[in-house]
Amino acid sequence: MAPAALLCSVMAAPAQQTRLRVIAFGAHPDDCDGKFAGTAAKFVKAGAAVKFVSVTNGDAGHHEMGGGALARRRYDEVQESARRLGIAEYEVMNNHDGELMPTLEVRRQVIRAIRQWKADIVLSPRPNDYHRYTGVLVQDAAYMVVVPNIVPEAPAIRKNPIFMYYDDNFQQPNSFRPDVAVNIDDVWETKIDALDAQVSQMYEWLPWVDGKLAEVPKDPAARKAWLARSRGGRISTAVRTALVARYGADQGGKIQHAEAFQLCEYGSRVGIDQLQKLFPR
Repeated sequence: MAPAALLCSVMAAPAQQTRLRVIAFGAHPDDCDGKFAGTAAKFVKAGAAVKFVSVTNGDAGHHEMGGGALARRRYDEVQESARRLGIAEYEVMNNHDGELMPTLEVRRQVIRAIRQWKADIVLSPRPNDYHRYTGVLVQDAAYMVVVPNIVPEAPAIRKNPIFMYYDDNFQQPNSFRPDVAVNIDDVWETKIDALDAQVSQMYEWLPWVDGKLAEVPKDPAARKAWLARSRGGRISTAVRTALVARYGADQGGKIQHAEAFQLCEYGSRVGIDQLQKLFPR
């Protein structure tokens, strides 16, 4: 059964809302793409409305340019990424990159975005991820989104969404727990196509930071193939176990590309069985 068809039974949503609504937050333009693009594409195929939000404008993330010019370039890149993924919207908040703090004002921005999207599912980094302040802001918005006197200009939503964390490799103070894993082999090219739109990051800034800029091919097709290889990575033991549990030993053991998510205790509590049904296969 498609995720959208499960909305009423899993979320007990109001009768007039029949389309699953998903909002994903990242610290920078391109973060949502890297962590969630494959699953987002599958949600879209299932009929869900998906929105990406970058909490900063990315104006510091480059070795040769910065400020307003870089922010405008990155905004244009994410709009192209959204077009390639088929998601409904990609918002970029006007907070400076590298200066984000979990302030009340930015928390209000996050609450407002969740409410205006009427979100059923909210995704973000974990608070012990490298992008921890984005995780803290979204976590602090959980529950507050149902309180009418907080950000009163944006009507409160009546049911707290399900809040989820992206996968990461950080171990302290606790490691990521994959409550649901999604096979994205069938949408891997779509994810790479979306990341390919982020030229300033995938082919310039990130390779420069990693000392691999000279490895990036000049030919567009070769460059995209290089991106797919560099983004492939290894599936962790914990995520592989989650894939086998969801898809069975045969299929789960053969999956090459996956995205995984952990349930946040701050949002609506749902059982793992319900969560497995809600996320696309």
